Amino acid sequence: MALYFGRATKVFFGTLPFVALRMVVGALFGLVTVVYFGVVGWSVLTLLDAGTISGPIGGIGLLVATLAFLAAMRFARRYVLYMVAAGHIAVIAHIVETGETPPNQIVFGTNTVKDDFAVANALFAVDQLIKGALKQFNGTALPFSRGVRFVPALEHVLTVLRRALSLAATYLDEAILAYVFLNDKGDNWRAARDGVVLYAKTWRSVLGSTLLIVLGMYAVAFALLLSLTPLAAVFGGLSPTFEVLGWVVVAGVAVALYLGVLRPWVKTVVITTFLLEFRGLTPDSDMMGFIASRSDEFGRLVANAEAGERDEYQSNRDPLGEGRSPS
Repeated sequence: MALYFGRATKVFFGTLPFVALRMVVGALFGLVTVVYFGVVGWSVLTLLDAGTISGPIGGIGLLVATLAFLAAMRFARRYVLYMVAAGHIAVIAHIVETGETPPNQIVFGTNTVKDDFAVANALFAVDQLIKGALKQFNGTALPFSRGVRFVPALEHVLTVLRRALSLAATYLDEAILAYVFLNDKGDNWRAARDGVVLYAKTWRSVLGSTLLIVLGMYAVAFALLLSLTPLAAVFGGLSPTFEVLGWVVVAGVAVALYLGVLRPWVKTVVITTFLLEFRGLTPDSDMMGFIASRSDEFGRLVANAEAGERDEYQSNRDPLGEGRSPS
């Protein structure tokens, strides 16, 4: 298992402007969370105290408000956080590859993303196929899972492992995007395909270290949440309404720290590990066929890459369809 915590942490500190931007964005999202659920919680409790609504109606109202908030957050993540995170990935990849930090890294990262992906939907489409291919490939890491269903305890362990693999894939796809930014050469589908192939060649060390750090991050996040609970207890001594507000504040602070600090650091470690581990390796058709036989999502990625290669081939031919004459 490869661990590059020291080097990755150095890269992380080298991207402090982007980290600060992520912290600001995370703080804004945390503030929105606090204000939104504070207002919703206060409104529901006020109506319940006044006898205007019943408990079940209040619960349904909270559920609807929560679902609406999650939908809005999903939209904001795709069109705001997604582009900021992608710019950070581009800067991390540049530092790991060259050892140099761009002088104005926010402009550099933003321009790199815009050069490779004209619109957010294009980035989203590539990333979704990468993520799907990684999840399907990682699922083959537990080929014996079906044979142990008669052992309940072992089945529970495998369930936890599957969920951990799913969480790891959310960071591994960012590592593949880092490879895309370094090697797209005008065709990000082909670069994404090759990045998945290179991951498959190094999956043991990369996935192992990713699982370790992801589980460690969630342990830290849980410890952080516990450390903030006394704040909610202080509010709880005032009134039920303030107790709800206290828990909302705790959740908001935890979300801000998670989005602004923990996740960017984990992302930096995973990207650094991947980019260093595959050095000296090249994609090959055998591994490509192996993955395609186990992942429909990767098959779609290959199809898009091949379509781009055919278009490139056609563009290099003369208007009459003849090959270029040798000089």
